[in-house]
Amino acid sequence: MINLLLVLRKERFTPRFYIAAATDNMSLQKARVLENSLADSSETKGLSAEFMQIYRSREVGQSYVTSVWTTLVAMAHALWLMIKIRPQVVLCNGPGTCIPLCVIAFFFKVIGIRWSSIFYVESIARVKRLSLSGLLLYKLRIADQFFVQWPQLQRKYPRAHYVGCLM
Repeated sequence: MINLLLVLRKERFTPRFYIAAATDNMSLQKARVLENSLADSSETKGLSAEFMQIYRSREVGQSYVTSVWTTLVAMAHALWLMIKIRPQVVLCNGPGTCIPLCVIAFFFKVIGIRWSSIFYVESIARVKRLSLSGLLLYKLRIADQFFVQWPQLQRKYPRAHYVGCLM
């Protein structure tokens, strides 16, 4: 995700909100390093970023039965964040944190409040099949744009856009 953010026109996407799982400090640390490097460059003076954490709907290895409860908690938290932030673009990848945010953004679209376009980028590690998050977003048609990094995934999931390796 950081590699993708490096090529975005930062002045067009401001303020930026980085949201990671409450159990994931490494991702936010990398995002802070990226934003600090942008702040040091002359072209992005004054641009702002906020860093937030959200409950994860499902931890790696967590049973599907117990993930129902954690997903509901994450959805409530995501609802609060989406109302507070009102993002125009939701750019996300595979972790379980993106599902609640995308579902809330999609729900707002369904009821006629269109704040966000959803762009999902499947992990480069997914070569033969989609992650659970990717599969849910693809099958339920929640993402406005769905990107994969391997041509065989695009052949298997024809609504996905093959963009090549983003690393």
